[in-house]
Amino acid sequence: MKHAIVRVTLILTLSAVVMLSACHKAQVSSTVPPPPPPAAPAASLTASPQAIEKGQPTTLTWETANANEVSIDAAGITTETLGLLQPKGTMQVTPTDSTTYTLYAKGPGGKESVSARVTVTVPVPPVTASKPSEGELFSQNVKDIYFDFDKADIRYDQQSAIGRDAAFLAQHPKINLTIEGNCDERGSIEYNLALGDKRANAVKEMLVAGGVSSANVKTISFGKEKPVCDEHDESCWQQNRRGHFSR
Repeated sequence: MKHAIVRVTLILTLSAVVMLSACHKAQVSSTVPPPPPPAAPAASLTASPQAIEKGQPTTLTWETANANEVSIDAAGITTETLGLLQPKGTMQVTPTDSTTYTLYAKGPGGKESVSARVTVTVPVPPVTASKPSEGELFSQNVKDIYFDFDKADIRYDQQSAIGRDAAFLAQHPKINLTIEGNCDERGSIEYNLALGDKRANAVKEMLVAGGVSSANVKTISFGKEKPVCDEHDESCWQQNRRGHFSR
């Protein structure tokens, strides 16, 4: 009898252990792990070209991931919202001033922002050289003709100078001019007036021979009354013996 009681007790104890083990296993197997947190948004934004002249366009290119709300703001002198956008795309903009464009991407996993800077320069207008006036061209191109003492013929070393004068004046037929005959201080007033007249007409004849219209050329003699140099020596006198061009 005693052995039977022990046997029953052992069986009951083992049964209880088995039942407890089964319950524990059932509880462990019923536990579900929590879902992973949503991924954070990712974004990129570029501007091409990054530097433009005022009035030129540039293209914004963007791409986002894990975002359900995408927008771009333009922060310049004024702030302009370009509005909600697709997760990926391009947009052409024409900023009037240097501008920073900022993309905002929002999603269940948070927020992300990236920026692209566009530099706007104002083109400098080219410097246009002003066209010289006819008077300036005349002064630059028509040079005086010089004479030997007591002579009215064109010197050999003055041939090329008077040739250049004639070529310029022939190319500018609207220019009217006066040739002034001048002398140095030696000799009487009357003699030098006559010599100055001969010198002025000698120059005119050479110009006309070079293609200048005779109607465009007048002559006058100042003799020794309009010297450009007042020293009493040859270096000064040779400057005064000239046919001078004026308009």
